[in-house]
Amino acid sequence: MYQSLLKPFFDFLGALFLLLVASPIIVLVAIILVFSNGGSPFFLQKRPGKNERIFTIIKFKTMNNKKGRNGSLLPDSERLTAIGKFIRSSSLDELPQILNVLIGDMSFVGPRPLLPEYLPLYNEVQKLRHNVKPGITGWAQVNGRNAIGWQQKFEYDVWYVEHQSFWLDVKILFRTVEKVFKKDGIAQEGQATAEPFKK
Repeated sequence: MYQSLLKPFFDFLGALFLLLVASPIIVLVAIILVFSNGGSPFFLQKRPGKNERIFTIIKFKTMNNKKGRNGSLLPDSERLTAIGKFIRSSSLDELPQILNVLIGDMSFVGPRPLLPEYLPLYNEVQKLRHNVKPGITGWAQVNGRNAIGWQQKFEYDVWYVEHQSFWLDVKILFRTVEKVFKKDGIAQEGQATAEPFKK
């Protein structure tokens, strides 16, 4: 009952409330990024959600679009601006995903939505992460975030799917707030963000 009825209800009410409360911050960050990036402040990308259904995730854009001589985008570390680094480290880049929660593509708590090209790489156990809606935060995020390896992340994701409950979600949300203030696990060692999943 919690997963099918109560959690979607709590997600909708929470998203509606947070969108109203955080709207001044969202507008301010958007304006800053327009000038910082010289373009759109938003990052839109296709991601697989529950049952691998593809949706468009929205985040604040923390990197510019600078390219090298060959026309390809520069590495993340060279495109991550100073303002973008602050927005990412403070997790403000996640704020627009409240819209994803409001329309039902995401939940506040669940496995993070990854890239569609990773779908063929998952084994049968790892695929279980798509049995629930993806989340803005999750069990893997409060247990290492980007500082842990892919296999550990997937183990945490599957564990969450198998143990999902109201009190576990509450615990994750409180621990997320703590992680945001401590700025833990923002990037993997030696990486600006996280290395791609290669199976």
